[in-house]
Amino acid sequence: MPRQFVEHLRNGQSVNEIYLLSEKQLRANRNGDSFLLVHLKDRTGVVHGLMWNVTEDLAAGFDTGDYVRVEGKVQLYQGALQTILTQVNPVDAATIETSDFEEDRSEAAERQLAVINELLRGLGNEDLRDLMACFLDDEHLVGEFSRAVAGIKIHHAFRGGLLEHVTTLLEAAVGIARLYPFLDRDLLLAGVFLHDLGKVREISVQGTLSYTDEGQLLGHIVLVLEDLGKKVTEFAERTGREFDSELLMQLKHLVVSHHGSLETGSPRVPMTPEAIALHHLDNLDAKLNEAMDVINSDPNRHSAWTAYVPRLGRKFYKGHDTASVDALTGDSEV
Repeated sequence: MPRQFVEHLRNGQSVNEIYLLSEKQLRANRNGDSFLLVHLKDRTGVVHGLMWNVTEDLAAGFDTGDYVRVEGKVQLYQGALQTILTQVNPVDAATIETSDFEEDRSEAAERQLAVINELLRGLGNEDLRDLMACFLDDEHLVGEFSRAVAGIKIHHAFRGGLLEHVTTLLEAAVGIARLYPFLDRDLLLAGVFLHDLGKVREISVQGTLSYTDEGQLLGHIVLVLEDLGKKVTEFAERTGREFDSELLMQLKHLVVSHHGSLETGSPRVPMTPEAIALHHLDNLDAKLNEAMDVINSDPNRHSAWTAYVPRLGRKFYKGHDTASVDALTGDSEV
């Protein structure tokens, strides 16, 4: 039986298929009865799912990021397709064909790695250039980095997402450094590359995306500082030089301050021009990626607005011409 991709679902169709659970909300109606709202996703799109009379025990059996087999029926509601579910059961991620849920990003990854190598191997500062080479020459690390995600739920939450995020930031940082010539361009670019590198170890991409033990206990900021220390030692062994201590301190500051505030997980707030630039570039790319993901995954293609997004405290205006959104994101087909 051919797979029931989201883009092929039609009003009145019965559904018995595996999808990625990208969002889950357990709610109560006016009578106090619980019902479940979910977003079901594959590589072709997202559809809302609704299940009535749900017990807490049933809802606790699966979570956001899990693969689930659902049974139910598609219906049209206020201009958008949704599925009325009768069964939702978790599926072992090891049995999943991930190509059904993710786009082929191999060509993009090749281009992105070329950009990263060109920029970092071309740094003018000899210490930073040779230190970056210690990272880029590590084939295992580069392979893991190429498959890593930038997050589980919020932004660039797909395999290869970290690579895309870092490449975008590097290209943006080059432009920012031209506009603000007082910035140390080489230091900023090195900080961009390192700031989220700890996510390679923080988040497992084997099967369902999940935090590793060291990811939960230490976090990506601590993990990248560990890796940086090892590469500084390797730098000394390879070059016969000691890495500049002042430069290393500033590089570490870029890493520990990039979240921008203590409340958002940074041990220190940005206290150098380069750290301020990195924080705002990082935040800009994350917020824009998250907004476009909400717009592109909104199942109601006939509405000018997305559904309300509780975690962002807003809904997004898509415009009345949905084709214009597709054109902006490169999703239109010729």
